[in-house]
Amino acid sequence: VLDLSNSVLSSSLDELKSATTSFINNVMPTIEEDSFKMAIYWFDGEDELHLLNPLTASRDELIAAIAGITTTISNDPSTDLYGAVIKSTNIASELLNESTNNSIIGATSVVVFTDGTDQASRYSEEEALKKVDESNSNISFFAIGLGSEIDTEILMKIGKTSSVFAGNKEELETTFNDISLRVTEQSNSFYLFEYCTPKRDGSGENNLAIQVSNGSLQGAVQTKFDTSGFTGGCE
Repeated sequence: VLDLSNSVLSSSLDELKSATTSFINNVMPTIEEDSFKMAIYWFDGEDELHLLNPLTASRDELIAAIAGITTTISNDPSTDLYGAVIKSTNIASELLNESTNNSIIGATSVVVFTDGTDQASRYSEEEALKKVDESNSNISFFAIGLGSEIDTEILMKIGKTSSVFAGNKEELETTFNDISLRVTEQSNSFYLFEYCTPKRDGSGENNLAIQVSNGSLQGAVQTKFDTSGFTGGCE
C-alpha cells in the first residue's frame, strides 16, 4: 500500500519504485506459486484506496505495474493515511475469509508506506488503530516511513508486526529490504498439522496439546475436539 501523494511523486518516486521492485523480488517466488500472491494499492488524499495491480502470483506483472507509475498518477498533495489503513485491512480480512471458506489455511500481510502523517482527516487515528488491533490474528501489519514528517509512534502502532524508518530517500531500498525479510519470515511461519486420533465415537470431548521445541525456544497450543461420529479410516 503505497503513499503516492504529491510529496512522494515530486521528490522520491524513483527511489520508491526501485525499493518496491526489490521488495517484490525478495518476497515473491521466482517460479509462480498460487500460494503466494500480492496486490498493490496506492493512496493520496482521496477517500479511495486505488488499485494499481490486482492480486497475482506473477512477479513480472507486479514489477511492470510499479515501473508504470508516473508523476501524473495523482496531483493530490494530501494524505489519507488512516483511510488507507482501514480500507487495506478490510481487503486483507476479505481475502482471509475467502480462503477460510474454501477450507484453505491462509494468512495475509498489509505493508503500508508513507512519507507523512494523515492530512485528509476523513478518519481518525482511533478508528485506524482500532481496525488494526481488532483484526484477525492471521493478518500481519508492517509499516515503512520516510523522512522527518512522519509520526513514528503512530506508524509503529499501525505496523504492529514490524516497522522501519528511512531518514532519507537513499535509505528507502534498505528499509524495504528489511521489511521484505520479515514478511517472508512471517509467511513461512505457518504449518499444517494433521492428527489421526485413536479416539472413537463415545469418548466425548478430548484435549489435544501440541508442543514444539527448537533449542531453547518452545511453544505450545491446546485445543479440544469432539469424537461424535468418529470411525476408523482417517488418513
